[in-house]
Amino acid sequence: MDVPPKADQTAQLEQAFINEFIERRGVTRAALIELPEHERHALMKEASAYASARLAEVESRAQYVHDLHHNE
Repeated sequence: MDVPPKADQTAQLEQAFINEFIERRGVTRAALIELPEHERHALMKEASAYASARLAEVESRAQYVHDLHHNE
């Protein structure tokens, strides 16, 4: 039986990936609001793209594992 992730679980994972990206750039959440708007917007745009790619990776891996277990 396939059970898709709950929306809030996906949102939490997305937020975690965004936070990870921002922190790897050396920016804290507190410092983020201190950035000039154009820098903050650009960083958040990059973080969003990163999170989307990571979510796609997680979904792809989950589908792969599912297929392995259900196609034996």
